[in-house]
Amino acid sequence: MIGRYKYHGQRKFIRPLLNGFVGFLEQSLTDDELPELIIPAPMHWARRWQRGFNQAQEIAEFAGAQLGVPVAGRLVRRRKRVRAQRNLDRNRRLKNLKGVFEVCAPVPARIAIVDDVVTTGATARALAAALERAGASEIQLWALARTPG
Repeated sequence: MIGRYKYHGQRKFIRPLLNGFVGFLEQSLTDDELPELIIPAPMHWARRWQRGFNQAQEIAEFAGAQLGVPVAGRLVRRRKRVRAQRNLDRNRRLKNLKGVFEVCAPVPARIAIVDDVVTTGATARALAAALERAGASEIQLWALARTPG
């Protein structure tokens, strides 16, 4: 379902997942545990143009609207375009993302990173490291799916 949404733009496949995702967050997090800000995993502008949308941004906006948490889609940007992570092993994924993310403004202490799928966690680690350097002290990772890898 995520692949049909992500690679073919078939948004009808993501709707049931988003409802379940937000329902899980509502049941799992207390008001004190909600982040101050949601940050979608950024996509390089060229890849976004090619795909037509950033799936992490859409997921974050849906969750933010339902939970009452603001979304900052432009707080972090990709400084350079890198190879797609999809066909890389864990070590290559980590190397591929080294120095890729740039935080463009101050960040609050408690944030949530949103992505569609977590495989090795390389994107989340690189993004969290950049956000920690910018001042975030509590970083949650929210994703629709976790794959082995």
